[in-house]
Amino acid sequence: MIKVSEFQVKDVVSVSDGRKLGNIEDFEININTGKIEALVIGGAGKVLGFFGKEDEIVIAWEQVLKIGEDVILVRVHQDKKEDNLEG
Repeated sequence: MIKVSEFQVKDVVSVSDGRKLGNIEDFEININTGKIEALVIGGAGKVLGFFGKEDEIVIAWEQVLKIGEDVILVRVHQDKKEDNLEG
């Protein structure tokens, strides 16, 4: 089992281009099943989630490829950035 606090310190990295997307700020959880539906990544430039104007990125749980010791690898499509990288 892994704690939420352990998730939040891991870098989320796109395997398609190797760029760091940020860190997990929140989760979307299906209240009927109790399963994680998506990861919410804080936008770059935010300080403690309060300051900055960057949008958050929502990554569907199906796009998570590997949860490692220091990073979470995800497969997102470059052209989907405008759609918050969902899909």
